[in-house]
Amino acid sequence: MSEMLAFDGVVAGYGNAVVLDRLSFSLAQGESLAVLGRNGVGKTTLLETLMGNTRVMRGAVRWQGVDITRWASHRRVGAGLGWVPQEREVFPSLTVEENLTVIARPGSWNLARVYTFFPRLRERRGNYGNQLSGGEQQMLAIGRALMTNPKLLLLDEPMEGLAPIIVEELANSIRRLCEQEGLASIVVEQHPVLALEMTHRAIVLERGTVVHAAPSADLADDPALLDGLLGVGITEGAEAAESAGGA
Repeated sequence: MSEMLAFDGVVAGYGNAVVLDRLSFSLAQGESLAVLGRNGVGKTTLLETLMGNTRVMRGAVRWQGVDITRWASHRRVGAGLGWVPQEREVFPSLTVEENLTVIARPGSWNLARVYTFFPRLRERRGNYGNQLSGGEQQMLAIGRALMTNPKLLLLDEPMEGLAPIIVEELANSIRRLCEQEGLASIVVEQHPVLALEMTHRAIVLERGTVVHAAPSADLADDPALLDGLLGVGITEGAEAAESAGGA
């Protein structure tokens, strides 16, 4: 598979604060990547940097062979980056349908196709953003990103605060996007086992740089290594949190 995205020695952060330190990795066409690590190691900053929301001090971000390090965020969206932020950022005073159409771009993902993919959004199409449950808001955030017809979907903590049944439904939807629709994705997720189940490859960050890279299946099959990289007992804690459910 040809290279779609590459971070080449990127040093980036906010103001004078460095969060990413000589970060390098690449992503192939149609590939999915889990970004793992303890809190505060730069996972969200990686996505923010890809969307042009941080200060890049050194290195380069290349998208389909083009250096986009200095591109504005809207230009990146136009080039095929779809962003699903951790806060979802659903427009509360717009209906579901208005949320989906307000930033739509031409392409194969249209309103009918998003409604087919997320039937619940069709049922709730006349409801306002602030009338939706957490799971429905997350579906809407993903659906809205799909309406920009992205080549790469960026998901920041997509399962945060959701009940187990909704987590399972959304995880299956993300897998379908990758496996059946051929959409590349980068997933930042607090539950590492879940993130590994949804992706082809994984990288582990520590202090803003990659300290481990492996196929997701290999890392999932080695819980001792995963616990060592992410913190003692973290995989068991993630599984317990998933079983307990969320708001």
